[in-house]
Amino acid sequence: MRTAESNPLIIEGHTDDTGRAVLAARGELVHGCAETLARALARLPAGTRRIEVDMSGVGFMDTAGRGFLDLLRDHGERHMIPVSAVNWRGQPRDFWELCKEVEQLRRAMATRPVIDQARGILMATHGCTSEEAWQILREASQLSNTKLRTIAATVTASAEHTATAPPEPVGRALRTAIARFHGGGGAARG
Repeated sequence: MRTAESNPLIIEGHTDDTGRAVLAARGELVHGCAETLARALARLPAGTRRIEVDMSGVGFMDTAGRGFLDLLRDHGERHMIPVSAVNWRGQPRDFWELCKEVEQLRRAMATRPVIDQARGILMATHGCTSEEAWQILREASQLSNTKLRTIAATVTASAEHTATAPPEPVGRALRTAIARFHGGGGAARG
């Protein structure tokens, strides 16, 4: 785990004759980085008219980096001066890609139970293996151009006594995929 103690963020800077403060950040934007920035901002002279933070020395940014950037923005708004973070080397892009991946994994974990239930229902009602049930769901998803979790939810809903008929494209795709499975050599077995 990266912490401010194991790889501290160092911020050095100067203010030029125009009142522009240039702060150079070196290290990692991890837990504790916002506090380091707060100390650097508190040391700026009263006549500071603009703040520019050079991020070229930052090698890594985790979720704490967002707090760092929020603090910088809030400071600018509070003092009514422009602020900017410049010379990035891809750190925010890496961070946002990781956030996107985490969200996709969370969504997958949330939909996993309904997919597993649908597989179980197909296995029980059609005498297929777990893999064959997966292939039926996958094929129905492709045939109807519908997300697999929606197909799975349709299958689980159909097992309830109060179930309503699925939308026609989904129902047709499920019937086709199941018929191919029962027909022997269809795409659902492959």
